[in-house]
Amino acid sequence: MARRLVWLTLALVVLAGCTPISPQQRRENAVRLAAAAGWREIRLPAERFILAGFIPQEIPLNSKILTIYIEGDGLAWLTSTRISSDPTPVNPIGLELALRHPQGPAAYLARPCQYVTGGDARGCTNIYWSDRRFSLEVVSSVSLAIDRLKQEFRAQDLQLVGYSGGGAIAALVAARRSDVTSLITVAGNLDHQAWTRKHGVPPLSGSLNPADEWQAISTLQQIHFVGGRDTVISSDIFASFASHFPARSRPELVIIPDADHVCCWVERWPQLYESGGGR
Repeated sequence: MARRLVWLTLALVVLAGCTPISPQQRRENAVRLAAAAGWREIRLPAERFILAGFIPQEIPLNSKILTIYIEGDGLAWLTSTRISSDPTPVNPIGLELALRHPQGPAAYLARPCQYVTGGDARGCTNIYWSDRRFSLEVVSSVSLAIDRLKQEFRAQDLQLVGYSGGGAIAALVAARRSDVTSLITVAGNLDHQAWTRKHGVPPLSGSLNPADEWQAISTLQQIHFVGGRDTVISSDIFASFASHFPARSRPELVIIPDADHVCCWVERWPQLYESGGGR
């Protein structure tokens, strides 16, 4: 509860337009949160980007399946018209889900340009947390970072878990790999064209759309969690994604009635994962 209050306080400060929480403070808060769970920060060179990640201090080797959690879009925009100078999340829900992974080895990947500064921020311009947030170069870099994590853990196969925009990345990565056995999303943006239409904002013209690549992931085990009170990624976004699949093979949707885009995934995650998410 104390950790949730810390993140809520930080988010409210940003949203209120008060003195912003600096990217360095956001990173330090994430490092402390991870350290409290026995995890450490790493850097993963991946083509044009260097991605930040977190892994357990002691890595279980030679695992059959490694679960990799992928973060959401983070602090991409300060207002509806003002883009952020740094997308490092104020409230890293993807990281908190990873830290509560209930069984088996797990790792966490931030999105490009989150948690990195100086030379580690190579390739970072704001197009990569706006129009090109789901671009081919972003997806390729994430997949390369996943290769490095897989090698680090000496894992055979992968389970990908994506939160919010990280759900789009997880689906797009899975569509391009043969070692992903299952895909899980939490409040995942699986059809950004439907999403931008719904919210009346310009389309993400430089981004790939998971809904267009349904055939490549149609044989995967999938489960997608959506909050019944989520006004950011509501169930109709998932419905648009699912409509691309033949009726007999549409992926599974689980609606959590009292959850929204932020609350209360982290607290419930071990139970949600074990009741249907963990395959």
